[in-house]
Amino acid sequence: MHLSRRIEPLYRELAAVLREELQRMSPGDYLPGELQLAARFAVNRHTLRRAVDELVLEGRLLRRQGKGTQVLAKPLIYPVEAGSAYSQSLSALGHRVEARLIERIRRPGSGEECRHLQLADGSELLELATLRLLDGQPMSLIRHRFCASLAPLLADYQGGSLRQYLGQRDLPLARTFSLIGARLPSREEAAHLLMPRHVPLLSVLTLSRDPAGRAVELAQSSSRADRFQYQVAT
Repeated sequence: MHLSRRIEPLYRELAAVLREELQRMSPGDYLPGELQLAARFAVNRHTLRRAVDELVLEGRLLRRQGKGTQVLAKPLIYPVEAGSAYSQSLSALGHRVEARLIERIRRPGSGEECRHLQLADGSELLELATLRLLDGQPMSLIRHRFCASLAPLLADYQGGSLRQYLGQRDLPLARTFSLIGARLPSREEAAHLLMPRHVPLLSVLTLSRDPAGRAVELAQSSSRADRFQYQVAT
């Protein structure tokens, strides 16, 4: 395929061609190898890599060490509403949702955590960390904080929708507060979410209460900003 060198830098022109071709590929597909693509477009590998870099930064591609460059899905939209639950909301949109429990710890709560949960400073918390995968791809890392007194109720939780688990045990929760921000991922977060550390995360702090209005759960979710969008109801 012939690429013009007159209007804009060659790598950007190549990125535009690849961007259009990605529309005909499926999420999870891999691009052909660098040598094959460079030969096809009659460019050197440096130019090809700069073009691919553009699409990686846009969240359209993911480099996977030892495997190649993978096509990513378009960003997903998650509705933030009082009664919405991550797993049920995205399952209803046709996605295969998996929640893996990756950590369970007990620790003293910070001053901010205890204030949100209406506990005395330094109260012991139970923290559950879950990794959320959509259609087999890691999307969000969520840390759920509860008063340690709820540990017996949560003892059997091993994965899946935590909101559904609690509802089945007569503790339905509703979201009453959400604070949305953005930041760069930690090394741990980047490893869990298979993302480069220069790509921002969407960070959401959520407080959920029971029907009596008691603060029960303080959750901190970290989601790939290139893969995930929040829709706030008005």
